[in-house]
Amino acid sequence: MKFVLAPDKYKGSLTGQEFCSAVESGIRKVFPNCEIVKRPLADGGDGTIDVVAHYLNASQEVVPVKDPLFRDIEAHYLLSDDKKTAFIEMSEASGYKLLKKSEMDCMQTTTLGTGQLISDALEKGAEQIVLGIGGSATNDGGMGMAVALGYTFLDAHGNELEPIGKNLEHVATIDAEHVHPKLKSADVKVACDVTNPFYGEQGAAKVYGPQKGASAQEVEALDRGLQQFAKVLKATFGVDVQQIPGAGAAGGVGGGAVVFLEAELTSGVDLVMELAQFDPVLEHADWVITGEGQLDGQTFSGKTINGVVKAAQRHHVPIAAFCGSIDVTIAQIQQMGLDYAVSILNQIGNLDEAKAKSFHNLELASYNFAHLLKQSKG
Repeated sequence: MKFVLAPDKYKGSLTGQEFCSAVESGIRKVFPNCEIVKRPLADGGDGTIDVVAHYLNASQEVVPVKDPLFRDIEAHYLLSDDKKTAFIEMSEASGYKLLKKSEMDCMQTTTLGTGQLISDALEKGAEQIVLGIGGSATNDGGMGMAVALGYTFLDAHGNELEPIGKNLEHVATIDAEHVHPKLKSADVKVACDVTNPFYGEQGAAKVYGPQKGASAQEVEALDRGLQQFAKVLKATFGVDVQQIPGAGAAGGVGGGAVVFLEAELTSGVDLVMELAQFDPVLEHADWVITGEGQLDGQTFSGKTINGVVKAAQRHHVPIAAFCGSIDVTIAQIQQMGLDYAVSILNQIGNLDEAKAKSFHNLELASYNFAHLLKQSKG
């Protein structure tokens, strides 16, 4: 038999690699000579950089950049050994994890540091850039990122604007004369799993502004700013960002990336599966085994399991999900396309105890699953 193991991590408990080790151990107790292919995955969110490092055979590049409040920090990204592919996590330079709660203020924050990471990758020869945009502390429409790459933003009087959320509504013209010469030829893909528009009731400011430190009045100002910015982008580049699903991601970086980087917005898990060369390993597989800490309603929207299910279904391979906990109905499991789903918890206890026993419980669940398969074949 051939099993393909394609999990996300169990957050705070098991890495994707540890999940694979536990499942392999359980299965081999029943099928000692089976073929097992390990392909741990991620969906573009927290920790994706660690999974990608595994597939890119990449080095970690450390770069001095500006944090969201223009302070000097060091941030890192991954560069493949052949220097042609860079994987950049926006949160490393422009993330809320870099700020104290009291410092969160998306009127004043910038994506400049993210642009500095992209610029460094281009300088070092990167031809393909994969950008993860989760966890941002910003709402500047990608203006800071663009400034780092040579764009200039001017007000109605021709004054250069600082690239922060507060200044979006003052942008009158954009000068693209001094854009980084290598940007045009780079292939940029953005891991984006939300569909929020640039502005409006479901837009960047109104949905995410409050959790990034914006008051009700500031949210309105930021939303007006994004509308104004969108007008200037359309007039300058001919692109209506409001019509792009996901343009509102990361405070408008989704839309900004399409315009300034000529990027393609795509699913995070699809990008990681591409790097992992996932589709070819599904050939002649008997089962795909996936999993995450909790199987719930959010699993439907761009999460790793959802991506794995779609890929497995294309190859007509059944899918089993081993999860820390399950909070879905039978109908939802069927709708999700899972052929087998189980919570690995097997005794009552608190969360810390459950996490401590994750490896053992997952190994046991895998053994029981394999034993069931053997009996059904027998």
